[in-house]
Order: sequence, then structure tokens, then C-alpha cells
Amino acid sequence: MSEAPVVVAALRTPVGTAGRSLAGVSAADLAAPVLARLAADVGTPQEVLLGNCMGPGGDLARVAALQAGLDVPALTVDRQCASGLAAVVTAATTLRSENGLILAGGVESVSTAPWRYWPPEAGHEPTRYERAPFAPASVGDPDMGLANDLFAEERGVSREAQDEYAVRSHTRAFATSSTGGFDAEVVPVAGVTRDERPRAGLTVERLGRLRPAFRAGGTVTAGNACGINDGAAVVALVDSDTHRRLGRPGLRVRAVATAACDPNRPGYGLVPATRLALARAGMGLDDVDVVELNEAFAGQVLACCAELSLSPDRVCPEGGALGLGHPWGASGAVLLVRLYAQLVGRGTGSTGLAAIAAGGGQGVAVVVEVAR
Repeated sequence: MSEAPVVVAALRTPVGTAGRSLAGVSAADLAAPVLARLAADVGTPQEVLLGNCMGPGGDLARVAALQAGLDVPALTVDRQCASGLAAVVTAATTLRSENGLILAGGVESVSTAPWRYWPPEAGHEPTRYERAPFAPASVGDPDMGLANDLFAEERGVSREAQDEYAVRSHTRAFATSSTGGFDAEVVPVAGVTRDERPRAGLTVERLGRLRPAFRAGGTVTAGNACGINDGAAVVALVDSDTHRRLGRPGLRVRAVATAACDPNRPGYGLVPATRLALARAGMGLDDVDVVELNEAFAGQVLACCAELSLSPDRVCPEGGALGLGHPWGASGAVLLVRLYAQLVGRGTGSTGLAAIAAGGGQGVAVVVEVAR
């Protein structure tokens, strides 16, 4: 087997709240500036791969590439919330068998996503739907909020623990932002230069006043769940020979894994993916310096941490999706951008893990190590 490919650059847009700072920016318009900046830095890629969940349809990656001035082949990937990381896994797999440069990541513009309708039945109006099915109804296809509320209850995760975790994510994200910790990884778009979601001064007491969002007696609220967000994130991957010629530091993709789980508990998906990726890397969690799990719901993250015997304090040390936001198709790639900033940019360790769960009961995980 050939040597593992290396991430040699990683950038993202600011993350905006749906309907607010980036509301007028289409998915292609979000991704194109990031692609153009990476191409200017590393070179013209042989291909562009972008994950996306709710975009305008067609091959969004090709549109964004052309908009960035890159007349190269492009592929759009949909593995729901894991789409951005799945695009990186696809690129890494390709670069094990051929030389070159691929730009891979994801993008989501919830604000500009088109409205969709099921065809009308005789005598009835068309029915609008906000998401495609994740699984057959006969198997179980719950909405993510309800599924993760039940997941947290089954694993004994209290409301207070969820609120405490959410406050910590916001606090960490705000602290990182206020000290310029995100600046080097962010490409301004439409005059927006900073993430919109991180809140200062958020407290458990304030979150405790919020009502359950998905069911009576539930513990998931708008405060301990991620936002609905717009954003894009892309990394530049090269084969090992190209990395040596470039002579620049990066993150070697040591192992990747994709796993499936019960569609009724989709938030669990990052657990089997993490275990498989670590096993393929010949590592345990104690060998990982920086852990970036997608924080879709505080209860989900805490339940997964318990399953993995992982201290929640280790997760997203500079703030995660609860504080930054969750632009669905981009979020998996955001995790890698964050690992690059910490491990390569700030030298906070030598190994990292990125993992994310997806609707339909899937998970994707990537293990990386610093490559000099």
C-alpha cells in the first residue's frame, strides 16, 4: 500500500447563523473563495470534491470550482452531516493510488437552499418537505433532534450536564475568537470575517430556563443543540511524494473509517467509526492529542464520550459546533480545519481525531498526525 496522503492547507469561511450574516450567499459563493485561496497557496488541483446536504442540486462542486476559476473535474458528495468529511476520505483514498493535489471539503447554505415538495396526489396540494428521508419509514426515520433527545435519555445524560457542556463550548469558542485564534483559518466572505454564533457570558442558569425543543419532558433545548448555519470548509490534500517536494508541514491521514448504526439513533454513528479508525491506525484515544467531535447535540456528544470512555473535557478544546455552529455539509471538513490550526498552526500536539455522525445512522472518522 502506498504512503498516506497529507493535508497541507486547510481553510474555512466564517460560520453564519441561517438567515443572518451570510443569508444572501449561495452555496457556490461560499465555497468558491475558499477554493480560490487554497489554489493560490498550493496550486491548481486535479479535482475538487465537496460535500453538501441541501443545496440547489446538480454538481455543486463543479459550479463552485468554476466560480473559483478552476476548470477541473469536480464531484459533489452527500453523506448528510458527514458529507464534508466523507469528501476528504474519498480524496485521501484517491491519493493513495495516484499523485497530485485534491481540494476536498464541504459547504452548506441553509439560507439559500431551495424549497422542495413531494408531487401532489389527486385533489391535493404539493407537500413541502425540509429534508429527504434518512431511512425507510419501516426501519425508523426520526428527526435528529428527537432521536438524540431519546439517545441522551437512554444513556442517562442529564439536562444539567448537557447545559454545562453547551456553555463550555460557547465559552471556549468565544475565547478563541476574541484572541484571534480563528483568524488564520478563516476566509472572509461578503464582508463577514468572524463566526456569528459564539456567545459571551452564557450560563447554565440561562440555558436552564429554555423549554424542551423536541418532546414534552425532553432534555434537548435550543441552547444545548447546535444552530442551523451557513458555511464552507476545504482542505488541500496531496500524495506523499508531492508533500516531500512541497517541503511544508501538514497532517498525514493515518487512518479513515466509515461505519453504520441503528438509523433510530444516528448520533451514535461516530462511536463505531472512531473505534474502527483508531484500530486501523493502531492507536487508542490516549494516543490522540486533539479530539474534534462534531457537537450536534450536547447530550449526543456526552453519550458518545461515555461509550468511548473519553473525558468530555478533551473534546473540541477551542470550541465546537455548539459554540461555532453546524453548517451540515461542511461540518466534517470544519473538524479537519480545526485540527490543522491546532496541530500544525499552534503545535498543540502531534496527533488528532475528527469524527462526525450522520442522519440515517452513519459515522465517519479520520485519524491524523503531524507530518514535517
